[in-house]
Amino acid sequence: MSASRGTQRSDPATERLSGWIQPVVTGAGYDLEELVVTPAGRRSVVRVVVDRDNGVTLDDIAEVSRAVSEVLDSNDDGMGRTPYVLEVTSPGVDRPLTEPRHWRRNDGRMVQVAVGPAGSTEQLTGRITGVDDAGVTLAVEAKGKPGAKKRAPQPRLVPWADLGAGRVQVEFARHDAADDSHDDDLAEDVDDIDDDIAQDDAADLDDLDEPADDDGGEK
Repeated sequence: MSASRGTQRSDPATERLSGWIQPVVTGAGYDLEELVVTPAGRRSVVRVVVDRDNGVTLDDIAEVSRAVSEVLDSNDDGMGRTPYVLEVTSPGVDRPLTEPRHWRRNDGRMVQVAVGPAGSTEQLTGRITGVDDAGVTLAVEAKGKPGAKKRAPQPRLVPWADLGAGRVQVEFARHDAADDSHDDDLAEDVDDIDDDIAQDDAADLDDLDEPADDDGGEK
């Protein structure tokens, strides 16, 4: 847990808040990822960031918000009872991955990260395929010459000691086999419609080619 400060002062009040809030958050089954206190006029904004392995829902946010409000209202906030606005949220996609749990919770996602010892790092972009005590395994695309055939990603284990802060990369939805199947079915439906129209048109032409019946009347 990091108790980040939205102020520039040495802030024992924030540490005090953390001492009250963290047990409440942890007891509810969440991790307190960040605590930020920012002055806003006559009030202070208390921003609490929480997360857990199976994600955080809106109901979870409401649950944590009620619990944190109760503990703040029942204690001297350490800020002279300053009015406050409480914001409880989950980490955004732009949050850096700095702890093993962050990497574990983003298993399967594409990330960019600097790896290697200080002074000789390299930037890697790859998909997280495994997280364990040894480090993080990334499926890294091999770099080739421009125009060369694209090679399959290769697994690379990065030890924790060589792993920098990761950044999740936003990906567009991929075109999958289900979409292909849907497109094939749609194409077959269109073909069937075209065949029906063609048969109807042929029947109409046959009717036009047949001579009209003679009633036998003389003019």
